[in-house]
Amino acid sequence: MSWLGNSSLTIAAIIGGSIVLALLGAFFGLLYRGIDRKLAAHMQGRIGPPIIQPFRDVRKLLAKESIIPDGGVSWLFQACPFIGLVASILLLTYIPVFGPGALLEGYGDLILILYLLIIPSLALVVGGFASSSPFATVGAQREMVIMMSYEFPLVVAIIAIAWRISHVTDINPFIFSTVAQYPIWNQVGPVGVAGSLILLFTLLVVTPGEVAKVPFDIAEAETEIAGGLLVEYSGRNLALFYLADTIKAFAMVSLVVALFFPYNLSPVIGIGAAAPAFVVDALFFLLKVFLVMFISVTLIRTAMARFKISQASYIYIMAMTLIGLVGLILLHVDMIV
Repeated sequence: MSWLGNSSLTIAAIIGGSIVLALLGAFFGLLYRGIDRKLAAHMQGRIGPPIIQPFRDVRKLLAKESIIPDGGVSWLFQACPFIGLVASILLLTYIPVFGPGALLEGYGDLILILYLLIIPSLALVVGGFASSSPFATVGAQREMVIMMSYEFPLVVAIIAIAWRISHVTDINPFIFSTVAQYPIWNQVGPVGVAGSLILLFTLLVVTPGEVAKVPFDIAEAETEIAGGLLVEYSGRNLALFYLADTIKAFAMVSLVVALFFPYNLSPVIGIGAAAPAFVVDALFFLLKVFLVMFISVTLIRTAMARFKISQASYIYIMAMTLIGLVGLILLHVDMIV
């Protein structure tokens, strides 16, 4: 009976924690989306929408009817937005956010994160095909190509970090707590620092592709294929995809922070009490997320135009994969010099 009681308490804590993370992820994802749009507008000499505009967009979409296109696979068309949102929320439960460890730490690692990152994109692809729209079909084909392209440099960067950490500890290097305990910058010399910077650069370039932002938003391309994957989505279904996209963006940037900047501020400034330390570390985490998002998403999409599908595929499969391998080689050289 005792075990059942503890098990029930754990399950309740996980469910409650997941709901809280989903709400926080949606809130900060939408907030960062609004800040991103405002900053991009100012850098382009525009006023831009108010920061709270993404919240208004979601509220308006949730109040509208979801229209099912004629000829579409109705049940699959409506299931895909929900699947994409759930997968995006699951990402937050395995990635350490707001300072402490992940909610489901010990139940999954970086390899699982790689699989979970694919699911929201797959949901978009399947939803596009299920809509029976030729524009969505083209967008789905493009999304598949982009998805297969950025997985190569993403995997190289993550495996390189875990491989280097594995040489200083016997603990599983693919667990976030191990990455936080043995930050990559503390384990390498000058050559290794150069390799780590290259791997960081690789992930910063992968991020806009992972979250489908300019110049890697080829699958949507409103001016070419009228929104592509999402052309037939409306109302609540479109709101779910919108929320999934913002939460995934927040999770992806949180992943970069967890891999390269797993530091807390409270020990540095001498805060020992649990509650104040949590607040300080959470605010510090949000600052790190903002800086990474500004560099990897806002600056890139403001400075560049949309790539062709062939250009984007080449950049990821060839250029960024090779650059990531150079970073891995430098980490190896750092060990033997």
